[in-house]
Amino acid sequence: MPPLLLIVEDDAAFARTLRRSFERRGYHVISTDSHDGMVDLLAGHRPDYAVIDLKLGGASGLTCVQTLRTATPDVQIVVLTGFASIATAVEAIKLGASHYLAKPANTDDIERAFGLTTGNPDAPVDGRQSSIKTVEWEHIHQTLVEVDFNISEAARRLGMHRRTLARKLEKRPLR
Repeated sequence: MPPLLLIVEDDAAFARTLRRSFERRGYHVISTDSHDGMVDLLAGHRPDYAVIDLKLGGASGLTCVQTLRTATPDVQIVVLTGFASIATAVEAIKLGASHYLAKPANTDDIERAFGLTTGNPDAPVDGRQSSIKTVEWEHIHQTLVEVDFNISEAARRLGMHRRTLARKLEKRPLR
């Protein structure tokens, strides 16, 4: 029986591309674009693997991680995001994700992440220092996590106009 993969992604074109790619690799794939849709799918399926987008419209994929981990404790969950931050990575892992990948990530990256079930004590700890923009980006995303991705409340807590925050979120994260 082929492994069952659940994809929770609100970008229909990207979800379709992932589905086709994993099906060519022998996976049986089910997909949805929301937490509620995932709950409906879980009523009849127990996936072996899952790829969950961090930002699902106005909702957080972290809720999906938590729900999925509770429903299916053995599932390997990879959180995929275009809004990578240390804060959301930590929260995703705490809630039960197996791995966290920043977009763009391809099928090889995701499949490799499914196989990484333990941490790597040899991972390099010396990296470049964070820039002011990176620190700001991390602070914004930590605040977003705290308010469950409510843009208006995050802007209030950050002391900035909602439109300013929305513009900052539309920019690609710094590497």
